[in-house]
Amino acid sequence: MVQVEIVACLALLVGTYGFVAPAGLRQAAPAVRANALRMSVSDEPWFADAVATTVVDKATLDSVFAKATSNDQDFLEASPYWDQSVVPVNTYKNKEPFVGKVVSVKRIVGPEATGETCHIIIDHQGKMPYWEGQSYGVIPPGTNPKNGKPNSVRLYSIASSRYGDDMTGTTTSLCVRRATYWCPELGADDPAKKGVCSNFLCDAKPGDEVKLTGPSGKVMLLPEAEDFKADIIMVATGTGIAPYRSMVRRLFVEKTPAAAAYKGQAWLFLGVANKDALLYDDEWQAVLASHPEQFRYDVALSREQTNAKGGKMYIQDKVEEYADEVFNKLDNGAHMYFCGLKGMMPGILTMLEGVAKSKGLVWEEFLGKLKKNGQWHVEVY
Repeated sequence: MVQVEIVACLALLVGTYGFVAPAGLRQAAPAVRANALRMSVSDEPWFADAVATTVVDKATLDSVFAKATSNDQDFLEASPYWDQSVVPVNTYKNKEPFVGKVVSVKRIVGPEATGETCHIIIDHQGKMPYWEGQSYGVIPPGTNPKNGKPNSVRLYSIASSRYGDDMTGTTTSLCVRRATYWCPELGADDPAKKGVCSNFLCDAKPGDEVKLTGPSGKVMLLPEAEDFKADIIMVATGTGIAPYRSMVRRLFVEKTPAAAAYKGQAWLFLGVANKDALLYDDEWQAVLASHPEQFRYDVALSREQTNAKGGKMYIQDKVEEYADEVFNKLDNGAHMYFCGLKGMMPGILTMLEGVAKSKGLVWEEFLGKLKKNGQWHVEVY
């Protein structure tokens, strides 16, 4: 009977959002605590040694399972939960980074995606607490060949809620696109030119050490409040989806005080090249099914869809389709977020300015009001 119960618990745990070995089974810890291509179709998305055989006693397993699936996810909350004066910032700096360990690396795009993107879970032992919308810095090993100095830090938006994918509060997740550079002369990727940090992370194996800094940033934090009813409009290209995954999990997946209080609507716009490049699509679909009135999800597939003018469907074109609703929401206090490559912003700003003029609005004044009210959030790279 004991063996059956253990197997049942393990099966439930493994089925929960990329579950990894709970912190209680790795190391006891306090309860507090350039996102950038290529992989063959036949490559296995999971590293072969990502699963280890561990023997644990039933009492420990039951304790961890109970904590991870408790009715309330609140052990990392401020008091009150919306108090942003206690947001952790720069707990670890470049000169003294925290050394975390990779738990798992998983390819999360299909074979026809324009590049390789991985979901990477890192164990921080509960010593690097963060809030949704913040970033971690990663210092890749090695030196810069141009100056002989240690490689510099790269920032990555965090893709998990403060509780982590395993709900223990001891891990963080990053969404990283492998950066490679195509050489026309070689007719292939140039092995001498590749993103140092993104390749380090995408090639990492369980147990590998990662130097981390941060967390940093407050511009992308949720507008949590005692009366938490503001609509949220989230616009992303590619791995700019990361902070929105952390937000959506907090609001609709986990049983947090914020989820219990939230009365608004969250609207996600994601722009990628094709369906195989959609990131976390299964998670968005699940939230759509569980919260149809509070969550909306629209995609722009530039290589598979056309806009109203017959051209490629870019993220600004998809947002423009709902321009009236977007402006009405902003007028009523909605917060609008942008995350992704900085090249996304000119097209979006031009589109919004055109819509504003068609409505008889002075765009500069309208945008100035949004910024003054804290409704405008931009994090591009």
